[in-house]
Amino acid sequence: MKENQDHIVVIGSSNTDMVVRSQHLPAPGETVLGGEFMMNNGGKGANQAVAAARLGGNVYFVAKVGSDVFGRKALDDYRHEGVNTDYILVDEEAPSGVALILVNDETGENSISVASGANLRLLSTDIDRAAEALDNCSVLLMQLEVPVETVEYAAQTVHARGGKVVLNPAPAQALSDELLANVDILIPNESEAALLSGITIETEDDARRAATVLSERGVSTVIITLGAKGALIKEGEEFTFVPAHKVKAVDTTAAGDTFCGALCVAINEGRTIAEAVDFACRCSAISVTRPGAQQSAPYRHEVDPVK
Repeated sequence: MKENQDHIVVIGSSNTDMVVRSQHLPAPGETVLGGEFMMNNGGKGANQAVAAARLGGNVYFVAKVGSDVFGRKALDDYRHEGVNTDYILVDEEAPSGVALILVNDETGENSISVASGANLRLLSTDIDRAAEALDNCSVLLMQLEVPVETVEYAAQTVHARGGKVVLNPAPAQALSDELLANVDILIPNESEAALLSGITIETEDDARRAATVLSERGVSTVIITLGAKGALIKEGEEFTFVPAHKVKAVDTTAAGDTFCGALCVAINEGRTIAEAVDFACRCSAISVTRPGAQQSAPYRHEVDPVK
């Protein structure tokens, strides 16, 4: 780990992804034959932690796994990626989380079902056990695949001591104004922003209106990711649109997670929000050109370095 660099704490889920790639996603009741199977580490929290570590971040991951083969393998793999695992707890009663992922070989689009297991047992008391890491972090990154009460508690804890709180509100769900008031940077995609703001997003103007609603709920910086179009930033009263980098998508799994991890690394290095979003767009563009979740995240040498 890089002792001279302020560190990033990621709190979130750890899953094992079981992926089947086929010519199209099955409709309800349909069986699609001829798919290719892969099994990989996943979970939005773990994806973001690994993405940030590969890009040069000094990353501590706070999570909970089961006492099973999936949990043991995940811990070994996170250490291999350079992620600090001191605050990953092993639950003796619940299994590790598992995600079943179907990927369309033609478009790269995916459909995911998750059995959360130990992820749903990550509690506020577990956050207290990671107090040393949280007290000294410069950036806290979270998502919503662990209990929202845990997310609220961690956000309040870090925000109160002046750390920067970044929230990727996925999977989409309603959030309290109390939580959003403790979030410095909110990173929803179009559907998540629509649920939180009540505004259907079809155009850039719609995204601006949604970002305005979210900022009025207490978030100082809102970044709405718009897929292949790019990302819209609302920072204070200013809007900035950052276009995506054009590539041929092979698998969009974890593209948003790569974006979030990359953004936090760039912010931690002192980049402006616009510079950080451009860096994140470049990193996520690389990730969609190859299959899988964590293994699709680029290493720093694959991306033009942030100056």
